[in-house]
Amino acid sequence: MQQTQTTLGGLTCRVIDDLSDGQQPRLIAVLCHGFGAPGTDLVSLGPELMRERPELASCVRFIFPEAPLSLDAIGMFGGRAWWHLDVAKLNAAIESDDFRNQRNDLPEGLTEATAMLSSLIDEVCEQTGLPMSRIVLGGFSQGSMLATDVALRLAEPPAGLCIWSGTLLCEAEWRERAKNQQPFPVLQSHGRQDPLLPFAAAEWLRDLLSENGMPVEFLPFDGPHTISYESMKQYAELLVRVCG
Repeated sequence: MQQTQTTLGGLTCRVIDDLSDGQQPRLIAVLCHGFGAPGTDLVSLGPELMRERPELASCVRFIFPEAPLSLDAIGMFGGRAWWHLDVAKLNAAIESDDFRNQRNDLPEGLTEATAMLSSLIDEVCEQTGLPMSRIVLGGFSQGSMLATDVALRLAEPPAGLCIWSGTLLCEAEWRERAKNQQPFPVLQSHGRQDPLLPFAAAEWLRDLLSENGMPVEFLPFDGPHTISYESMKQYAELLVRVCG
């Protein structure tokens, strides 16, 4: 197994695969980390997923992009963000049960992050010759929100989308884009005791996607803001199905 570092779409990326020299992947899996995490946060999932389903080693290349914004200035040394969050505003909305009113917000910086991840995908498709139907997008928390925004904007649908502990943003726009996008499989998981992004908001996102024709496999679990083992296993299964 090899890990390399490169730049794609202007983003620093860790790339993991177990392909022989000159062998092209049959599938690309892009996973975006969450707010405050280092760029290496999800990289260990690559080897773990290959151990879970060894057949992935012969067909998948994992790409883990690092978010462009540093959080050193606010004391989160080494932490990165796809866009800045007003944490105090978010906590106040959760405490006052006003989180529902946040779901139509367009976060400042999301447009720029979407452009960078879209550019990364374009570069990967050009380098490998793979179509969008061989690209699986996904991520954790803020990274999954970004992956969702990109997936709904693509001219062609991706092979799949993985949403670990995400939430609903830009509701009106996402609803319109989901209605006009060709269906693709969605794997979504969320902890019922998530203190950062309420479980109800994950259900709003699930319903929006389902109501617009997306086949959503929804995996709730008893736990906080994290990635459950079951959802990791099901993500591996999704990759195996797409690889064929």
